[in-house]
Amino acid sequence: MTIEPPLPELPIDADKLDKLARVAVHTGLGLAPGQDLLMTAPLAALPLVRLITEHAYKAGAGIVTTLYSDEVTTLARYRNAPDESFDKANGWLYEGMAKAFGSNTARLAIAGDNPLMLANEDPDKVSRANKANSIAYKPAMEKIVTFETNWNIVSFPNPAWAKVVFPNEPLDIAIAKLAKAIFAASRVDADDPVAAWADHNATLHRRRDWLNAQRFDALHFTGPGTDLTVGLADGHAWKGGASPAKNGITCNPNIPTEEVFTTPHARRVNGHVRSTKPLSHQGTLIDEIEVTFEEGRIVSAKASKGEAVLQKVLDTDEGARRLGEVALVPHSSPISQSGILFYNTLFDENAACHIALGQCYSECFENSGSLTPDAIKQQGGNSSLIHIDWMIGSGEIDIDGITASGERVPVFRKGEWT
Repeated sequence: MTIEPPLPELPIDADKLDKLARVAVHTGLGLAPGQDLLMTAPLAALPLVRLITEHAYKAGAGIVTTLYSDEVTTLARYRNAPDESFDKANGWLYEGMAKAFGSNTARLAIAGDNPLMLANEDPDKVSRANKANSIAYKPAMEKIVTFETNWNIVSFPNPAWAKVVFPNEPLDIAIAKLAKAIFAASRVDADDPVAAWADHNATLHRRRDWLNAQRFDALHFTGPGTDLTVGLADGHAWKGGASPAKNGITCNPNIPTEEVFTTPHARRVNGHVRSTKPLSHQGTLIDEIEVTFEEGRIVSAKASKGEAVLQKVLDTDEGARRLGEVALVPHSSPISQSGILFYNTLFDENAACHIALGQCYSECFENSGSLTPDAIKQQGGNSSLIHIDWMIGSGEIDIDGITASGERVPVFRKGEWT
C-alpha cells in the first residue's frame, strides 16, 4: 500500500499543469535518456514538481533530485538568526551543484516565490545574504551562463505570489487568474504545446538571424526618461529561443520567452535610462529605477522604492555596475498585452526590452566554445557575481542600430520591430 501525502486543493487546471510539466521536460530541457535532473522549487510548487518528476522518468531520466525552499523558514532566519548568519552561504551545496552540472546533470528551476517576501526585512541583512549567496553560487552559476548543460525555468502559481499580482481578488480567484496567465504565456493552452513552441522558436530565430546579419556596433534607445547608447561586444552573437548547450542538447532556457538577446560591451555604454516596470529582486520590490552610465559604468542610480537594496546590489562587485545583457522584446508580446504586472522577472522581462546588470552569457559570442575568460573580457564581456534583468522597454521606446561606419538602421519604433 502506498501512502501519498495529501496536496491542497488549488483552483488550477490539472490538464494544463500536466502540459506545462511535459513542456518543461521535453521543450524546456530537451531531457536526454539517462540524464540526471537537479530541480529547485518553492515548497508550494509540489504539485508541479511531482508532475515534472513523473515526465522526466518517463523520458528516461536517471535520477531526479529536488531542493525545496519555503517562505516561512526563510523569514525565520531574518527574524531570529544571529547577525553573522547573513554573511554565510552553503558553498558546499553549490560546489556539489557545479559538479553535477559539469557531469551532464540537467538543471530545472521552478519560480514562484512571494516577490514581496523580504520587503519588510532589514535591507542590510538582505544585501549581505544575497552577496554571500552570490559568491557561494558562482561555481554553479558559471556552468549555467556558459551553457555547460541544458537548463530551464518554469513557474508555478504560488498562492502568496497570486495575492501580490491580484491583491483585490479572493485567494482562490487570484490563484486561478495567475495560473491562467502562466499557462497562456507558456503556450500550454494550445492543443499541441510542443508544436506551438516549435513555431515560436522559428519566429525568434528569424529575428536573431536578421540581427546577426546586421553586425551592429551599438544600439541607441530613446524614449521618456531614456537616451541610452549600448555598445555591443566585439564578435557578439544574438541568441533567442531554443539553443544547443555544450553537451549537445537543445533547450529553451526560459519558459516563457519572447526575447532575442546578446552581450553589450562592458566599457561602451553611455547615457541615461529609466525602468518601465518594477524589478522584484529576491523578495524586495525595486521601482522607478533611473541610472546614468559613463563609459560602461553606472555613475548614479536612484529608485522610488527599494533604493537601499539597489545600491547594495550595485556595490556587489566592480562588474555589478556594468551590463551583461541587452534584450529586445516587442511591446505587442503576449505578456505585455495581458496587462498583468507579474512582479517576477521571468515574465516581466518578456513584456519589454531589458538590460541586465552583471555577468554576461559567454554563449553570446561567435566561436564561443573556443573563447577563454580573458578573451571574453578583451572583447567587452562583463564578469560579476550577479545577473539581474530589469525592464526598459515600452510602447514609447525607439531603437536604432548603429553600424561601425555610423549608419543608423531602425530596429524598433514605438516598441515594435520595424
